[in-house]
Amino acid sequence: MEQSMNVIECRNLTHYYGKKLVYQNLNFALPEGRIMGLLGKNGAGKSTTINILNGFLEPRSGQCLIYGEDTQRLSPAVKSRIGYLIEGHVQYSFMNVHQIEKFYSGFYKNWKAEAYWELINKLKILPRQKISTMSCGQRAQVALGLILAQDPDLLILDDFSLGLDPGYRRLFIDYMREYCKAKGKTVFLTSHIIQDMERLIDDVFIMDYNRVLVQSPVKDFIDRFKGFTFDLDRDDVEFTDSMVVNTERINNHYEVYTYDGESDVKSMLDRMGLSSTGFRQMDLTLEDAFIGLTGKY
Repeated sequence: MEQSMNVIECRNLTHYYGKKLVYQNLNFALPEGRIMGLLGKNGAGKSTTINILNGFLEPRSGQCLIYGEDTQRLSPAVKSRIGYLIEGHVQYSFMNVHQIEKFYSGFYKNWKAEAYWELINKLKILPRQKISTMSCGQRAQVALGLILAQDPDLLILDDFSLGLDPGYRRLFIDYMREYCKAKGKTVFLTSHIIQDMERLIDDVFIMDYNRVLVQSPVKDFIDRFKGFTFDLDRDDVEFTDSMVVNTERINNHYEVYTYDGESDVKSMLDRMGLSSTGFRQMDLTLEDAFIGLTGKY
């Protein structure tokens, strides 16, 4: 099978804000046709990574490539292949939905108006509705419709579902995945709503402060990463075994997160001379696994 080319490839990225290290020697790649979700707590470096990809920020060292070109010096030809959704969404808020589509279409020779209007119609946004009267979520979706109409090969979407209520988010997520897979698009995105990510992405990339915790197909990560819950007769146990990734405790109720199996966790408890009750393996969603990996606080 022919291997897909890497659309994004970041090599040994290191960046500081003042003396504060954001990350050091960060490496990741996004193959063509894949949808990758970037997850991390506030301050872990998500926005820094997006800004480096956008070319708005130059890393202290290392480089990031898009279609083989350094993001600090992209050619017009490569720039024309990229669609960005960033904070602020849509300018020209005095225009309405119809006017802004006509305005933007003049700048793109391969404009696909049907992609814009299909999304607008699904979200039941009226053509004569002014941008200035819209909610934050509606503005974000108008912006995304304008990006889809540009027909880019790579979409970089920052907090793509911001402001949408649950029903519209579900509709949009399903539409977005179907659209990108049908058209062979490559997508790099962030969201604070991890339930959305699980329905949409192929690959998950989880950052913590100064390091990468996971980069893998999302299904592989959820299959491999496990959580076990149980009660002990003590509320002061600390698990120091290397197999334990993270522990959460409320009184004498414990949750242990690990890449190992049930028998390994039970053997650890036996070695520690601990007798548990109510032992069971938890069914983890992507959000559960993310919190289990990074901790609640």
